[in-house]
Amino acid sequence: MPVDRDGTLVGSIGVLTIATRGQAGPGEVLIPIRGGSETFIAWSPEPLPRGSTVLVIESRGTRSVDVSEWTDPLSYFPES
Repeated sequence: MPVDRDGTLVGSIGVLTIATRGQAGPGEVLIPIRGGSETFIAWSPEPLPRGSTVLVIESRGTRSVDVSEWTDPLSYFPES
């Protein structure tokens, strides 16, 4: 059976509610989507701690995504 890939998640920013363990296993990410927030299984190449801000880089199909650590590039500019 083919995997249904949800391309609308790619590029979303979320926060890990459960740490990822790299190749040892997934964590969980909370993503604001569809007017609310939903949790997804989150895989990353390297372990990432709970509370990390992440970028969804790929959808693995139903309720599972690949993530990468994310730092907002605009956070370095002071507010005026």
